[in-house]
Amino acid sequence: QVQLVESGGGLVQAGGSLRLSCTASGLTFTFTNYAMAWFRQAPGLAREFVAAISQGGGMTKYSDSVEDRFTISRDNSKNAVYLQMNRLKPEDTAVYYCAAGDSSGTYGYWGQGTQVTVSS
Repeated sequence: QVQLVESGGGLVQAGGSLRLSCTASGLTFTFTNYAMAWFRQAPGLAREFVAAISQGGGMTKYSDSVEDRFTISRDNSKNAVYLQMNRLKPEDTAVYYCAAGDSSGTYGYWGQGTQVTVSS
């Protein structure tokens, strides 16, 4: 069984920073076979894409709302993906989820989420 476990969420003031981590485990899960991504969902809104990183880490993609503030990275030796979030804004408040995507672009594995709250 594949498990993705997020950590690092919390309460921070606007302008502050947080670093989210997600570790993957599972006997049948080969971390380097998967692109990894972060999504978020604010109360009453649909889940939205935040950032993604390729299997080897050489390519990244960001939503317009976080580009230049957030950085996604991964450490394949640790089966981990990270999201460094700087200059946080109240509108970044959401539950953040990490997800693993296969070669078809389908994100089939999801973590349980970690809450990020940015106060104004």
